[in-house]
Amino acid sequence: MPNSPLYNENDVLNALRLLKAPYMTLDVVTAGMIRDVRISGADCALTLAFTVPPGRIRESLVADARTALAKHIPALGAVEIETVTDIPGQDSAQKAAIIPGVRNTIAVASGKGGVGKSTVAVNLAVALARNGARVGLIDADIYGPSIPIMFGITEQPQAYAHEGKTRLLPIEKYGVAVMSIGFLIEEDSAVIWRGPMASGALKQFLSDVDWGELDYLIFDMPPGTGDIQLTLSQTLPLTGSVIVTTPQDISLADARKGVRMFERVSVPILGIIENMSYYVCSHCGERDDIFSHGGGRTAAAELGVPFLGEIPIVTRVREAGDGGMPIVQLEPDSPLATSFVDTAYMLAGRISEQILTSAPPPKIDISLGGI
Repeated sequence: MPNSPLYNENDVLNALRLLKAPYMTLDVVTAGMIRDVRISGADCALTLAFTVPPGRIRESLVADARTALAKHIPALGAVEIETVTDIPGQDSAQKAAIIPGVRNTIAVASGKGGVGKSTVAVNLAVALARNGARVGLIDADIYGPSIPIMFGITEQPQAYAHEGKTRLLPIEKYGVAVMSIGFLIEEDSAVIWRGPMASGALKQFLSDVDWGELDYLIFDMPPGTGDIQLTLSQTLPLTGSVIVTTPQDISLADARKGVRMFERVSVPILGIIENMSYYVCSHCGERDDIFSHGGGRTAAAELGVPFLGEIPIVTRVREAGDGGMPIVQLEPDSPLATSFVDTAYMLAGRISEQILTSAPPPKIDISLGGI
């Protein structure tokens, strides 16, 4: 029979199990990335579903899949690989009722101010968006909003009426849907509110803003462990939190407090990021660990949470943020931007693996004949 298969679906899956899912400890089959396997004679077709943003890894993973199949299936003929993006989302009825189109919610937090948390949050958001994810960013620092400056946004969000209620559209820039209290007040005005008013504003950013379909909604949190952190964790079941720290002992002590706070309110810790990790002289290229080095990695190991990456301290990061264009957007091919992209991918992989290991992977549809 001319169309009878020379190998079967198990041969395909076993060959692909040797491929590691990008930025996860799982293989691509266990991670639910191999779908719709079809075999006709010697030919094979399948769908490769990316569970992290496909961006810079699409071509290399497709090539690796072809190589793995050719190496382990001697009878292999033509191979057709279709790629789709299917980032897994947190399954929560409460979240679906508040922000129905948002798959994952991530709080980027710090135990203290001055560690560059907003810089990290902004660049992570832009890095994920530039690599194919649908991303939103909420400036949850109601008293000290910095996102309008870092994105160079001066306009106000558009409003529309829906079912007798006023809804706001987030402002989109650099591929990221953004909302901040800074869009709604005068530029030099101070927000002089008691805690419940600030918490109410955050809740409105969730319920009264039309976020549409997003893979990730990132919250740039205020420093510390106060009202806003508690309000968010009690209002919304977060996918997880990221703690930003710098290497010196005082920042690490506060980072540990931040980890413990989120653990107490049952928010998973996605990992620790060490910002201002080291300095590289722009003239001689010499590296200087001006704030010590490696403390974030050590703290992550002590606390039993992932270490997501280290970001150097470079003048261009500050200049880019002050100029309204994050460094990942301004100099996307620079080593500095790459450090943010690497960290963003580590975060995305951690989120996907956390979700995939708590639920069965998507079913692999298999058919023989008629590719």
